[in-house]
Formats: sequence, structure tokens, C-alpha cells
Amino acid sequence: MVNAAQLRTRYAVLLLGAAVLTAGAWLRGAEYDEQYTLLLTAGVPRPIWPDTVFSAGVVAAVQSGHATMAGIARDLRATDVHPPLYFWAVSWWREVFGSGLFAARMLSVVCGVVSLGLVGLIARRCSIALVLPMLMTLGSYGFVYTNVVARGFAPAQMLTLGGLALLLGRRPLLAGLSLGAACCCNYLAVFVAAAVIMAAGAWPAVLTAAPFLALDGWFFAAQHASRQGQFPPFAIWPSIVRLAEYQTAALFGGLPLYASGPGRAAVTTILGLLAGSIVLHVAGARPLRAERGVRMVLAAAVAPPIGLLLLGAVFDNTPIELRYLSFGLPFIALMITWASAWPGRRTRNRVLLALVLVTELAAIIGLLFSPRTMQPARAAAEAAEAGHVEVVLLPRGNDGVGIVGGFGIEAPPALPLLLIRPGDPITARIAPYHRVALAALAQDSDSIAAIAGARVALARAGWRLVADRSNLEVYERADVGE
Repeated sequence: MVNAAQLRTRYAVLLLGAAVLTAGAWLRGAEYDEQYTLLLTAGVPRPIWPDTVFSAGVVAAVQSGHATMAGIARDLRATDVHPPLYFWAVSWWREVFGSGLFAARMLSVVCGVVSLGLVGLIARRCSIALVLPMLMTLGSYGFVYTNVVARGFAPAQMLTLGGLALLLGRRPLLAGLSLGAACCCNYLAVFVAAAVIMAAGAWPAVLTAAPFLALDGWFFAAQHASRQGQFPPFAIWPSIVRLAEYQTAALFGGLPLYASGPGRAAVTTILGLLAGSIVLHVAGARPLRAERGVRMVLAAAVAPPIGLLLLGAVFDNTPIELRYLSFGLPFIALMITWASAWPGRRTRNRVLLALVLVTELAAIIGLLFSPRTMQPARAAAEAAEAGHVEVVLLPRGNDGVGIVGGFGIEAPPALPLLLIRPGDPITARIAPYHRVALAALAQDSDSIAAIAGARVALARAGWRLVADRSNLEVYERADVGE
């Protein structure tokens, strides 16, 4: 039973979670991948931008459309590598709340708050303290990050948590619906779904998950070869090292980014030791001998890293990223809390828990406010506005989506943009101007080549660099002021 004080504390954590996630959705700049969400649900997954100068406001206008469910399905199968359920949900959400990035992010925020509530529910059903795992989940860098961006991680995580809660409540058919829907929001949710079904022995859940998995298969069959070369080839030991680094980062974020030289190495070492202590802390409590519910939570916690290793081995790549490991974070928080109730080491447990929470707090502050944890579109756009330039040379990128979309919605609507590609005749295209900026947003192969080519062309034509900050380089013609 949950008493009144526990309920009040639980609701307070949910309100805190809503505040933190909403702040993250508002404060963080636009990201590359989010533009695929906005443009796909606007019905223009691969927009054709003007070859001449156009204002940044055109980008937001293009993103303000509304796609049909059939159109989203068709475009996803042709242009992307994700299942449809999240994008259908975003499309309906945008119809009600608007087409802007913040509106789309708020769907993730709502899912994140529900996820926190489900962490408390799972804790209660496993006889684990309620509030601590909720706070620890909210403090996890990867949890906050994936629950403020406009991508499919947040609803997928919410549905996996819901599926586990339903399995704990002995409702396998409903659990299968929830877990299947999670996989239809993000393919990688299948790791947690499979793990908890096997740990529970709840095979009827497979029956109700099957329609969603069949839909996933139909999409994946058309998409699986569309992003060859996205990840480096698979090698077991480098993959394990990368996995350890990113799992630690999923918990504690980019704290090493705030130091340099020996200080960065020291912070990295401390975080590594803290992560190792967590593993020993949980393993020492012998979770494999615990009751059924705890074993299910343990299976969900270890499923993402193990699944990513198996996926890499099968497809000969290394698909290990911080956001992919976010699915296991609430379950890790639950396991840490469960292990802390193990008798005989109360003082040591309290010290470890305090260190984890304090470190997580520092990481979340950085996530909310530090530009070092954010992609560069917003900072570059602000620098362009302050630079008083006549036009911004903006790399089109591989497909005209991530870079153009992110910079365009962060920039003032009237800011003139000129998209550049590798091999463009840069000097001829900017001949009418005397002060231009190059947005050095090197975020994919085409943008890297286009930026390098633009620098060479400007140097050869006698333009001089007069300012360089926040991924924006300002150039003036050599004859200015003469």
C-alpha cells in the first residue's frame, strides 16, 4: 500500500519531472534528426530548396504542413529507417498543438512524465522504494535527453515501461499490445520487449504484439539497406569499450566536456569508477536469486546493451549511441534502488546513492544550459544575427533536411540564406555581396566537403576572415574599406 505521504512525494516528483523536461524542450537548440520528424509530418520529407537566396522564414513555412497517415507511411518506406507509429502520433499532435518544434517536443515531454509515473508503479509492484528510482530516472542524462527531443524514443520507452507493469500485474495480452506498440515507435524497443517477455515466461504477449511486429517487418524490409555506412564496422572489443563509455554517458552525460587536459581525464576516470561501483553494487545483491519481478527488471536493464552488441555482430556495424541505451535507464535506476535495500551495507549504500544523485544533478544542469551538450544550430544562428551579414552560406548537407531545417528554424525569419554544395562556384554566387557568413555546420559528409570547398574558394578570391565564433565564420571582401 502507498500512504498519503508517499503519494504526495510521488506527485511532487512528477511535477518536478514535468518542469525539468519542459525546460529541456524549451532551452535546447534544434537538432539534426528532429528535422526529419518535422518535415516528414509536414508532408515534405525531402524538400527542394531554392538555388538562389531565400529567407530563413521559408524553412518554418515548409515545416508547417500536415501529412496524411498514408503519406507518412509511403515516405517512411522510401526515405527513412523508422517504424510509423510515433510519426502518426506526432502528426495528430501537431494538428492540435501547432507545427513548431517546441510543440512536437511536448509530446515527448508528456510521455516522459507518464514514464516516471510507471517507474513508481513498477517499484511498488516489486516492493522497491518508490521515490528514489523516480528521482534517479529523472536524473539520468539519457532519459531527460530522449524525453525532450522530437523523436520516437520517449513514447517507445513509455510503452516498454507500461508493458513491464502489465506483466507484473499478470496481464500478458495487454502487455503484448503495449510492447508491440513500443516496437512500432522505435525498432530498438524490441530488445526490452523480448527480454521481459522471456523473463516472465509470458508467451501469450507475443500474440498481441504480433500485428505490430508484422507492421515493423513490412517497413523494415523496405528500409534496411537505406543507410549503409552510417556506423563503423563491428569489432568486439572496440564495441564493448564504446558500450561502456556510452552507458556511463547515458547516466551521467557530458560532464567531461566541461574540463580540459588532465582535468577531463580525471573527470572521465571518476565517472568510470562510479559506473563500476554501480555494477558491483547491483551484482553484490545477487539479483538472479531475487523474486520474479526483480529478475524481469534486471532483464530489461541489461537488454539494450546486449541487444546492440548482437545487432552489431549480425549486421557488421557498431550501432552504439547514448540515445539507444536510454531504454534501459529506468530499469537501471530500479535495480540500483533495489540493491540499496540489501542488508548489511547501509552506510556504503547511502554514500553511493548520494554520489549518483549529485553527479546526475550536475549532468542535468549541463544538459539544460551548456552549449557544449547541444548541437550547433542555435548558437550559429545567433552568431549570424549578431554578425550583421548580408547572406549566410549554409551547407545543404546530404539531403537538405537536418542542417537546413535546424538552422532555418533557429535563425531570424528575415535572415538571407544561400545553400551550398560540394563543388559549387562559391565566388560567383556571392559576387554581389561584401560581407557574408559561412555556417560551419559539419554534420554529414556533404556538409564537410561543402565547407572545405567554400573556405578554399573564399581564400583564393581574396575574401578575409573577420570573425569566427559559434560555428560561424564572417568574411569581408578584400576591397571593403579601401
